[in-house]
Amino acid sequence: MPVAPLSQQEIEARLTELPGWSVDADRLVRSYRLGSHFAATAMVVHIAQVQEELDHHSDLTLGYNTVSLTVNTHSVGGAITELDFQLARRVEDLAPGHGAS
Repeated sequence: MPVAPLSQQEIEARLTELPGWSVDADRLVRSYRLGSHFAATAMVVHIAQVQEELDHHSDLTLGYNTVSLTVNTHSVGGAITELDFQLARRVEDLAPGHGAS
């Protein structure tokens, strides 16, 4: 099934299920704080694994003890789609295992 951009109402409804996530310039965005640089690096590797499984990739930024993601779907002109929310949900589910807040 082809991926399609979500409406603003659909995006807002889905965001209620993902505390900490927001929209900035047609991208889903979230930053996490972790206990150390090593923990943040491990989380980035885990996110990369999930992205490969989904064949959908975000822009990841690794800081000293932070991880930031921005994601949208390039194949539909940079809009937010269900794929972006699938990735966000998976990241949100793995974050507590890394001690992320």
